[in-house]
Amino acid sequence: MKILISAGPTREHIDPVRFISNSSSGQMGYAIAAAALRRGHEVILVSGPVNLPAPEGVQLVKIISAADMAEAMKKYFPECNCCIMSAAVADYRPVQVFDQKMKKSPGNMFLELERTEDILKSLGSMKKSSQLLIGFAAESENLLANASGKLARKNLDWIVANKLSDGFAKSTNVCVVLGRNGEEIPFSERPKTELAEGLLDTFGI
Repeated sequence: MKILISAGPTREHIDPVRFISNSSSGQMGYAIAAAALRRGHEVILVSGPVNLPAPEGVQLVKIISAADMAEAMKKYFPECNCCIMSAAVADYRPVQVFDQKMKKSPGNMFLELERTEDILKSLGSMKKSSQLLIGFAAESENLLANASGKLARKNLDWIVANKLSDGFAKSTNVCVVLGRNGEEIPFSERPKTELAEGLLDTFGI
């Protein structure tokens, strides 16, 4: 199979040195990419800024912003059999990006933000019946309800749901996998490298 995987955070710049981002390490996406390669699949890895070596044999596409990631994912998705969207993409970006470093001034500063593209929803609207589309839901509350809603709204085949406290920026993860046919498969805490193998088995990849 030809598999498209996204990993890591995005950075939404305010000026040349400041940006909005999150604490995603990219470990889960990179572990899935490595596991897929070991199984003989062709892997395209679209990665935000991380401190991880790319798995040997992967086609690595480096991006910075949510807009960059949207462009890359929509470019490669049509040619792939499966897409696993594990990246933690920023939901908002600054309306105005300053060319020069902003200087301090008296008083408060107000930063106006606008929505970024919902990449997973865009891919869901492009998805052919022959393609698998898999998302991730990192939630702080109402884990299963929120994940189930995303599964339906975004035309996904599977979604991996985990609490923010269980997996973000850690080498281990605890999750529940929900399927479009009502499947609910829990995974106890384990290294992300081991979890990656279990997820691919669940997806039939």
